Amino acid sequence: MSLHQRDGAGPPARSARGRPGGIGRASSAEAEAVSDDLRRGTGELLDRRRRVAALSLGSIGALGAVAAYQTGVVRHLPEPPLPGVDADTVDASGEAYQELKTPDAALGILSSAVTLVLAGMGDRRRATERPWLALALAGKVGLDAASGLFLTAEQASKHRRFCSWCLAAAAASVAMVPQVLPEAQVAWRTLRRGGA
Repeated sequence: MSLHQRDGAGPPARSARGRPGGIGRASSAEAEAVSDDLRRGTGELLDRRRRVAALSLGSIGALGAVAAYQTGVVRHLPEPPLPGVDADTVDASGEAYQELKTPDAALGILSSAVTLVLAGMGDRRRATERPWLALALAGKVGLDAASGLFLTAEQASKHRRFCSWCLAAAAASVAMVPQVLPEAQVAWRTLRRGGA
């Protein structure tokens, strides 16, 4: 086993390769490298990308609950018994349906899914071989964090109450910022040296 591999994350991609022919997608060495790096690789930058993926999934989960309420799938969003917390009122407001005239939680899920895709794109060497991926993730995470903080301020100023599910999603977005900075710095230095 390579120094850049870890146990417990499934088989190597090469051994999981499907049979040639048949219906569906073909594999490539590059795709297998991404599979092995993301699932089995070690290293600080990969660990940080995994944290971004986990935080994105957490945000999707929290926003999924809000979207279920905003689309009428559930009639009530449970909240902790804390003062100033009232998801039912905050998430029923017209502001929450203003953009594209659809529930804002659904848009948030889409945004978090894009962040998840960017976190997963490329193998362990992407910061030096495809630096635009690391910089795109950093930019997207910055936008996510700013959006989460803006929506929190909107709840405070317009409603004087908060949706704890939305706060969890916003906190996840802010927590991603320090995770993406080291890889973005490597990518920026690579571009400044004229690499990739």
